Amino acid sequence: MNKIRRKNLQSIIDQLEELKGSLENLQVEEEEYRDNIPENTQESERYEKADASCDNLSGAVDNLEEVISSIETAIE
Repeated sequence: MNKIRRKNLQSIIDQLEELKGSLENLQVEEEEYRDNIPENTQESERYEKADASCDNLSGAVDNLEEVISSIETAIE
């Protein structure tokens, strides 16, 4: 792989890292929201939706980490 393509891929990695950070911040906010739902309503639809959102955001972060890793491997 030539230097220009490596540089372009590194730029993409940098952008993905920034997006991953934003997703992680939103995940933390959603987890705090979920964790602050009163115990007596933790079986509610509201709690279930917040919990599912946390799971989905976690999966999205994991997927971005995989993408970043794959691109880093391609650069090597």
